[in-house]
Amino acid sequence: MNDNKNEILTDLLFAKAAYGLTPEETQQLAELEADVNDTSIEMTLAAFSAAHFSDKPEAMPEALRSKILAGADQFFGAEADDRTTDLQPTFTLEPPARTPLTSWLGWAVAALAVAALTTNLYLTQFRPEPQVAGNPPIEQTKPKTPTEMRNELMSSAPDLEKATWSAGKMPDVSGVSGDVIWSDKQQAGYMRLKGLPANDPKKEQYQLWIYEENQGEKTPIDGGVFDVAENGEIIIPIDAKLQAKNPKMFAITIEKPGGVVVSKGEKVAAIAKPDLNPET
Repeated sequence: MNDNKNEILTDLLFAKAAYGLTPEETQQLAELEADVNDTSIEMTLAAFSAAHFSDKPEAMPEALRSKILAGADQFFGAEADDRTTDLQPTFTLEPPARTPLTSWLGWAVAALAVAALTTNLYLTQFRPEPQVAGNPPIEQTKPKTPTEMRNELMSSAPDLEKATWSAGKMPDVSGVSGDVIWSDKQQAGYMRLKGLPANDPKKEQYQLWIYEENQGEKTPIDGGVFDVAENGEIIIPIDAKLQAKNPKMFAITIEKPGGVVVSKGEKVAAIAKPDLNPET
C-alpha cells in the first residue's frame, strides 16, 4: 500500500475509534483494510482505540485478524500455528481510571452557560428603567384630599351653587352646620358637615338626596351613602346616581346599610337649600 493509502487508512481508523464512521467511510475503510500489507498500522491503532476511546471490548475486524495472523506466521515460522489456536477473536485493553478531558470541558461549558443565564435574568428583572437625558424622573403625585378637590371645584366652576346645612326633623340630631356646593356643568359637588353624630355602618348609614327639576320632590336623586366616624368637620364628595339639574334642596337621611332606592323620609338629619347669594 502506498503512503497516501496508509495515511487515509490511519485517518479512518482514528475517526472510527474516536467518534464513529459514516456508511461511506465504513465502506472505504473495509476496502483499504483488504489491501493493507503493513500490519503495524492496524495493530497500533487498534490498541490506541481500545486504550483511549472505548470502555467496551470490541471485536477485531476479521480481515485485520487474518492479516495479523498471516504476518505472525511469516515472522515466527511454523511454531506460530500452535500458538494461534490460543488466540481469542477479541481482545480488551483496560484503560487506567481517568476522567476524560472532554468531560471536564463539558461541565465547564455548562457552568458558564448557567452563569450567563443567571446574569441575563438578573439584569432583565432588576435593571433600572432608562431615563431620557435631560428629562427628570416623573414623581408620583399624591392623591388629592377631598378638601383640595372641593377648593378646585369652587375656583373652576362659574355656575357653582352653595347651600347651608341646618338641623332636620330629628330631635336627637342638632347643631348640624356646614354647606354643600354643586356645579351643574361639571355634575360634581361636595358636602362640608360638622355636628353629625358618628354612626355604626353595620346598623345604619347616612344618605344624601338631591331635589331638582328633572325628578321632582317625590323622587329625589340618590347622592350616595356615607359614614361619620367621629365628631368634627368632614368633607364628602357627592355621588349622584343620575344627572341633576338646578337643585332646589339637599337632604340627609338615616337609612339601612347600603342605603335605599326611595326614602320614606322618616329620619331626616339635615336639610340645605341653595343660598340666593352664595359666598365662596
